[in-house]
Amino acid sequence: MDRLLLTAEEVAEVLNVGRCKVYDLIRNGEIESIKIGRLRRIPVNNVRKFAERLIEEGRA
Repeated sequence: MDRLLLTAEEVAEVLNVGRCKVYDLIRNGEIESIKIGRLRRIPVNNVRKFAERLIEEGRA
C-alpha cells in the first residue's frame, strides 16, 4: 500500500526545503494538512498539488 500521509520532515525532504519552511507553507495555507490527535500530517496529493502550482506559476 502506498503512503497517503507524510510528516513535515518527509515533505521537507521531498521538496528539498527545511522543516520550518514546510510549517510556514502550512500556516500560510499554501499546503493543506490535517491533524490526527496531536500529530500534523500532509496528504501526498496536497504536496503534488502544491508542486504543480509552483510549476505552473514558473511557466507564466
